[in-house]
Amino acid sequence: MSQYFEVHPENPQARPLKQAAQILHGGGIAAIPTDSSYALVCHLDDKAAAETLRRIRGVDDKHHLTLLCRDLSELASYARVDNRQYRLLKLGTPGPFTFILEATKEVPRRLSHPSRRTIGLRVPAHAVTQALLELLGQPLLATTLIPPGETEPLNDPHEIRDRFQKLIQAVVDAGACPMQPTTVIDLTDDAPVLVRQGRGDARLLGLSV
Repeated sequence: MSQYFEVHPENPQARPLKQAAQILHGGGIAAIPTDSSYALVCHLDDKAAAETLRRIRGVDDKHHLTLLCRDLSELASYARVDNRQYRLLKLGTPGPFTFILEATKEVPRRLSHPSRRTIGLRVPAHAVTQALLELLGQPLLATTLIPPGETEPLNDPHEIRDRFQKLIQAVVDAGACPMQPTTVIDLTDDAPVLVRQGRGDARLLGLSV
C-alpha cells in the first residue's frame, strides 16, 4: 500500500517530502509531479528499484530512463557535454525538455542505453521536484508515468494512487500537472535531433517543429 503525501505545488512542506525521500532511499518507487506530467522515480543507485521501475512502466532496457537533475552542474557529472551542447542545455533548462547525451563513467552501465551508452537527462522546473532533489542530494531515476498499453501520461494523483497503490510505495500529490510528456532532443549527433515533440517548445532551441 503506497503512502500518500499532499504538498503545496509552489511552496512544498518539508516534512512530507522528507518522508518521501526516506522511502526512495529505502529502495521504494514514488510517483511525483514534474513540469510536464507525473513521473515514476527511484533512487539512482538501487539496481532492484530500477528494474521494478521498468517492470511497472512496461519497458525494456532499450528504453531511455531519465536522470532528473537539480541544475546543469549536476547534469554535467553524468553526461559528456561540449560547448555547443551546453548552449542548447542552457536554453532548455530548467524546463520540460529531456536531452539524450553521451553518458559518463559515473552512470552505471545498466542505466544507459545498452548499445549506444547514452542517457536521458533533464532539469525540471517544478518546485516540488526540485525540493525533493535537494533533500536527496543526487539525481533521481525517472520515467513518465504512462501505464503499460496506454499513450497518455496520468495527471490525477488520486487516480495514480488507486491504480498503482499495490505497485509503488509513495504518491506525492501537488495537484494536477500538464498532460504532456517532455520534448526529447538527441544531442549525440553533429546536429540536434527532435525525437519527440512534447510540452517543451523545440523552437526555443532553434529547432523546427
